[in-house]
Amino acid sequence: MKPTDHSRPATVGEDGSTASSLPLTGIRVVEIAQNIAGPYAGEILASLGAGVLKVERPEGGDDARGWGPPFWKGMATTFHAMNRGKRGITLDLKDPEAIAWLKRHLCECDVLVQNLRPGVMDDLGLDAATLLELNPRLVYCSLWAFGNKGPMHLKPGYEPMIQAFAGMFSVNGTEDGPPARVGMQVLDLGTGVWAALGCIAALFRRHATGRGGIVDTSLFETALGWLGVHFAGFNATGEQPRRHRSGNPRVVVFQSFETSDGEIVVAAANDRLFAKLARELGHPEWAEDPRFASNALRVANKTEVIPRIEAILRTASTSHWIERLEAIGVPCAPIHDLQQVTEQEQTTALGIFQDIPGADLKVVGLPVSFDGQRPPVGCKAPELGQHNRDLGLPPIDARETNKETT
Repeated sequence: MKPTDHSRPATVGEDGSTASSLPLTGIRVVEIAQNIAGPYAGEILASLGAGVLKVERPEGGDDARGWGPPFWKGMATTFHAMNRGKRGITLDLKDPEAIAWLKRHLCECDVLVQNLRPGVMDDLGLDAATLLELNPRLVYCSLWAFGNKGPMHLKPGYEPMIQAFAGMFSVNGTEDGPPARVGMQVLDLGTGVWAALGCIAALFRRHATGRGGIVDTSLFETALGWLGVHFAGFNATGEQPRRHRSGNPRVVVFQSFETSDGEIVVAAANDRLFAKLARELGHPEWAEDPRFASNALRVANKTEVIPRIEAILRTASTSHWIERLEAIGVPCAPIHDLQQVTEQEQTTALGIFQDIPGADLKVVGLPVSFDGQRPPVGCKAPELGQHNRDLGLPPIDARETNKETT
């Protein structure tokens, strides 16, 4: 079979970077994934220069196409954000001819990323053992809910339930309130990052061995990884970490405070910074007070020092305290909403918001640069079955394209 090109479109970024200069140029990826974690892994690989072909079911495609509002140009903004830089086809994986086509295509590819419901790939004859026998150089990457082994490995799962199961709720929220969810897709996106990193590491290993391999990661493992500091403390003490709305109860001073017109986060996280803060607030004696002489003592006596700081910071505006604390080198920041973030000079200077070609939508680009250049966005997310004809597949009925977005 002659390899079918699904390379990343040759886009030139504002800084002059092109797809041909990216580190994964020439790597061919098939993504059989939906929602967020798997597609984000594919998008990372695409942003790094790989040619990523997204495979969707004909009946509506990736569920995330309909995960709105908001919608933008017929697709949920979630789908736009997670699937830029890819080409897309539809395959009915219940059709043996489609499975045969996919197997032939994978023989010419470098990476498969999949997050179908556990057990489905095995039932379809697309398991790792089968595909690695057909293509020993293939990197086969699976994203699971609970992991690739254990009594729960076949259970499906979504972000909120894994956060709850893994204990993330228990360390998030206010001290006196109920446990709470982390308010963004920290596990989906994190698992996507681990999957992409695993694929890149396996490709690097392939240079030495000539063989691909199996990469597994999961939302549950990502959650445990993000809780690594908490579990180290728990395993040493047996004590459940206390919650704090804005900071770290193990470090003082390290939290938000009300000002006369908002809030400010202050991170005087060591003895030197605490002394600077104390002097600026008009109480240099705090730094000499034996109750506050170390972080451990400040934690033990936080009810003595935190209310005093709170009372002083309430007397002036956020901007007033930002100016004063930054002048003496005490880390601090206002609490911004998304609009305020987009208006910051620092955000603009990084050039991290990028336009999706043909979509008229700004998204956050890859949060890494190479030689001072951020990879450009290759192309907009594919319409359902957009590239079927290019790969010799039958076109999809246009009625199916809009089924999930109307």
